[in-house]
Amino acid sequence: MSAMVVPPPTSRFSLRNELAAAGAIAARDVTKLLRDPIRLVGGLVFPALFIGVLGGAFASNFASPGIDLLPFIFAGQLAQGVWQSAALGLISILEDRENDFSQEIFVAPIGRRTILAGKILGESLVAFPQALTVMLFGIVLGIPLSLAQVFALIPALVLVAIFGAGFGALLVSLLPNQRSANLIFPFVFLPQFFLAGSFNPIRELPWYLDIVSHIAPLRYAVDLIRGAYYGYPNVAVLSEPIWNVGLISILTVAMLSIGTILFVRSERNR
Repeated sequence: MSAMVVPPPTSRFSLRNELAAAGAIAARDVTKLLRDPIRLVGGLVFPALFIGVLGGAFASNFASPGIDLLPFIFAGQLAQGVWQSAALGLISILEDRENDFSQEIFVAPIGRRTILAGKILGESLVAFPQALTVMLFGIVLGIPLSLAQVFALIPALVLVAIFGAGFGALLVSLLPNQRSANLIFPFVFLPQFFLAGSFNPIRELPWYLDIVSHIAPLRYAVDLIRGAYYGYPNVAVLSEPIWNVGLISILTVAMLSIGTILFVRSERNR
């Protein structure tokens, strides 16, 4: 009589468990922000200072036909702050890796992609207090901000936050440790602040800078937020918002897909 063979237990995918795990990881990032006063204050104060100091200086000393530079810089800083905060927050993945926190997560019955999804969700949420501060500071400075503009900005900011997190996930997946990220990220971000038009109009750039500007992802985030703030057509807006939404969506999916694949592969090889 042959013995009955019992198949080994198999792990079953549970969407509810995966969503709960991603939510827990995202909540951890929000909690870390609330427990880190330096990051919290820096993320809230610096964008306001940029608008108040740079915006006031640019508006007083420079002129651009048809553009009031203070609201122009306000919209640019709103986009840059959310996009940059979400992207830079993904560095915490490397910190978790060095502290073996991510390895502890991997023993749990959740997918590795869920870990990255939770980090992206968490850092996207972390970026929104900064956006709220920029809006409030803009109101204090007398920058026009109607309820209709706020409702137009909110979905655009959500997309920009996810876009920034996707860009950060792609960069992080290519870097071995946090030290490398701290060295590389300034060289990746700083040129974009000017080539994306966060502070300055970029319609009349030299041809070689215009090419680099079109490569910079932040350009499309800034232009999308300006499109939501000003409406289209407007001299301050480079492209139709629907074009920016489509391009940002495609880039986000591509960066998240490539970043996730590389992240999972690097963790499997550890």
